[in-house]
Amino acid sequence: MSSFSTSSYHNSTEEQALHLLQTVFGYPAFRSQQGQIVEHVVHGGDALVLMPTGGGKSLCYQIPALIRKGVGIVVSPLIALMQDQVDALAEVGVRAAFLNSTQTFEEILNVEKKMREGDLDLVYIAPERLLTQRCLELLNIIDIALFAIDEAHCVSQWGHDFRPEYIRLSALHERFPHVPRIALTATADQQTRDEIIHRLQLENALQFVSSFDRPNIRYQIVEKANGRKQLLDFIHAQHTGDAGIVYCLSRKKVEETAEFLNENGITSLPYHAGMDMQERSRNQARFLREDGIVMCATIAFGMGIDKPDVRFVAHLDLPKSVEGYYQETGRAGRDGASANAWMAYGLQDVVQQRRMIDESEANDTFKRVQGVKLDAMLSLCETLNCRRVHILDYFGQASEPCGNCDTCLSPPTSFDGSVAAQKILSTIYRVDQRFAAGHVIDILRGIDTERVTQWRHDQLSTYGIGSDKSEAEWRALLRQLIALGLVAVDYENFSSLKLTEASRAVLRGETKVQLRQYKKAEKAVKHKRQSAKDYAEAELSMAEQTLFDKLRWWRVETARTHNVPAYVIFPDATLREIARQAPPTLIALRAISGVGDKKLESYGAEILQLIEELQTS
Repeated sequence: MSSFSTSSYHNSTEEQALHLLQTVFGYPAFRSQQGQIVEHVVHGGDALVLMPTGGGKSLCYQIPALIRKGVGIVVSPLIALMQDQVDALAEVGVRAAFLNSTQTFEEILNVEKKMREGDLDLVYIAPERLLTQRCLELLNIIDIALFAIDEAHCVSQWGHDFRPEYIRLSALHERFPHVPRIALTATADQQTRDEIIHRLQLENALQFVSSFDRPNIRYQIVEKANGRKQLLDFIHAQHTGDAGIVYCLSRKKVEETAEFLNENGITSLPYHAGMDMQERSRNQARFLREDGIVMCATIAFGMGIDKPDVRFVAHLDLPKSVEGYYQETGRAGRDGASANAWMAYGLQDVVQQRRMIDESEANDTFKRVQGVKLDAMLSLCETLNCRRVHILDYFGQASEPCGNCDTCLSPPTSFDGSVAAQKILSTIYRVDQRFAAGHVIDILRGIDTERVTQWRHDQLSTYGIGSDKSEAEWRALLRQLIALGLVAVDYENFSSLKLTEASRAVLRGETKVQLRQYKKAEKAVKHKRQSAKDYAEAELSMAEQTLFDKLRWWRVETARTHNVPAYVIFPDATLREIARQAPPTLIALRAISGVGDKKLESYGAEILQLIEELQTS
């Protein structure tokens, strides 16, 4: 039985679970569907849990593992983060360990011994290690409380984070049919959900789907002009000194962007799969353990990142899918305070992503699925309506306009773009569908380049008919036509533009085209942070702010001593509440969310002393 068994104090599972939530983790009540999930798994039921990042997924398996007999086995692909996850549990008094390739043989033997002797509540294991003969034989002889399959979307071959070893996890049900399994993810459309159920044999599992809404995140997509400079302006205007993540498509761009930010006074680190593993781990550790660092990364970085105070996630390149975008932006604002999801997006992004799909070595079915996912992402970028409504609709959830995204705060205008579309399509037709975007736009604008003259394209009837618009405007319009499937790009022939079957009806005037009015890229404006309803961040008074700053400095030193990330000691939200209430006693401190029994015992006296020192100074 777990060392946290509460059967002697309470009769019902519900009471046991709530007791652990309050005394171990320091939270007063379960959120959303957490309580139902915990009860279901404690009683041996299988579950598929879809809950947004920051929604408290980990408690859904941690608490059942503490109540049920045996050790909870957590399958996680996140080797680099297992140490921090185990450290966080140790801080609240949970006996946790991990098994992965970073350990010495002696360390592995020690963990295995503790598992056999029943001295662990939770063990994190990478999927490839879990399925080795050695590990399976160990699991055969111990009591297992449950299997938690984290990041379950990794099982989807159509997804953005596919891990081949996840498909083999169906073996868990076959080998251990009486052990409950809980699969968890923050991102899964219906197709991915169906694949998780099928591949993990969860046909009889209850599905718990929470709202995908993250109301504290403000979504903003801007017209790309000079992406790097726009990013710098955005950070200076809204996130000076904040922790953030910047996603780039290529390794080279990651390194160049990190260097650019450092040159402009913003502490930044690179992270991509081509780096030395030690350097990558070192940069990740710094990002997690220090305040105010901006991580520039490819999508190799981020899954499972628990840092609660990431204030912004920026994209300098278009993500491949809405799932990828949602998961990456979801790493901001895990603490519930206001955060930004910012993206710079332009014509080249569309061309580049379509080329990557066409040139991949995948089969036609996979390419078709990826094309559909990209179309959905483009639709989000080009929408005239609320971005949050668009995202939630993608995941099958209805909602109302949020009032906290760029299209709500500054509604875009649309216009009948049929004539503009005809001008572009006619020019593509008249150059025999053999030239790329830049040349077509030069003809429209009547620009006498050497190539235009050489090919005598200044003699065309469409030459100069678009001189009333800038190059940026025509690029924005062309991007929308590509997104709408009215123009195709032939990547095998110098990215030449082609007409599609759908474009013919527009040329003949049979179909109207509604387009988004071009809006020149504006310099980021500094504004007061604004959270959505239920996430309003009350201002601290001067005295409260002084205490909050003091508590953060204390936390930095304490975390350094314990060799853990600062948020593992206490997240900002808990420190902010302590600063507001300035609790005079241990009982009052214990009543604050995030302060459990173990943390009260470890840090209570120090915190009360800090409060007293400030009040008497």
